[in-house]
Amino acid sequence: MLLNRLAVRRAALRELVVGSAPPWLARRRAALRGWRRTRPFWAGLLLILGGAEIMAVPLAPLSVLVSLGVGGLAAIGIGLALAVAGLFLWFTPQARHYVSVNALILSVLSFAATNLGGFVVGMALGIGGSAMGFAWTPRPRGPLPPGRPPGRTLAVALPFVLLAGLVTAPVPGSGESSRAASATPRFAGVPAPSTPPTVTTTRFAPEGFTIAGVSEVLTAAGPRKVMVLRMRAASLTDYRLTTRDNGPELALGADRLDLTGDVTLYLTRFSGCLEGVVCLTFTPDRLPVPPIVPPFVYLTQVEADQALVTSDMITAAGLTLHARARPTGP
Repeated sequence: MLLNRLAVRRAALRELVVGSAPPWLARRRAALRGWRRTRPFWAGLLLILGGAEIMAVPLAPLSVLVSLGVGGLAAIGIGLALAVAGLFLWFTPQARHYVSVNALILSVLSFAATNLGGFVVGMALGIGGSAMGFAWTPRPRGPLPPGRPPGRTLAVALPFVLLAGLVTAPVPGSGESSRAASATPRFAGVPAPSTPPTVTTTRFAPEGFTIAGVSEVLTAAGPRKVMVLRMRAASLTDYRLTTRDNGPELALGADRLDLTGDVTLYLTRFSGCLEGVVCLTFTPDRLPVPPIVPPFVYLTQVEADQALVTSDMITAAGLTLHARARPTGP
């Protein structure tokens, strides 16, 4: 009943305003309204505003901001991408699902890659616009029933649900995340090498990727602090592993390496370029926030110091192994 009353009052106010406007202005307004109702207009507007806010923050006269280097370039790149995504929602609404998913990924990444996603404001606008764009559906032809359509209510509520989930997600090093990481059992077999081997891959595509937190693994030189990364599966292209411990140098390579079933990586350092655009480096003392990586994310030019890896199944294609003696002299 309340929605019906609000709709009636809104219609009456619109008639009052339109009736007092000149004919040419009324026609322009009607044309704009018709164009706006055939596309996720407000979702695109939120993305444009979020992108503009993220780009504007590094240019503000504040000394606490990272306005140069990777932080500034990431802010400009992500801000431009979000603004372009908003324009795509306006002029190509049929691609709204693909555009909204990529805009959501960029909005979440802006928190770690830029100045906290434009002090959270730009990130929140990006998440809201992405959710509204994904939930938007074309209005059916013909008269609409009185009241607000259920689809519009869903589109309005979805951004707030996503933001609530983002705020309440556990942060690595505290709460449930730290308890889960501390509960991770140490490797019960042979101790890991005292110096973790280096792993490189040109493309790392995980499924169900989650930063579980920080734990310790037993090495030949004692316990070592590591990051714990969990996923359902992962695919690595041009995989290379090189040992750095004492003894002969071993180089293990594979054209493609697939890890499936309860995959856990224990890393002391991890660097790569998200979606091939934003390059980041993480260590046990510098973990990303939020800890859950959005789906469809892949990383390129990955380099990591890997203490241990566990998986139910490992499949390799084009496996090679080389060994050579390390030089002993200067």
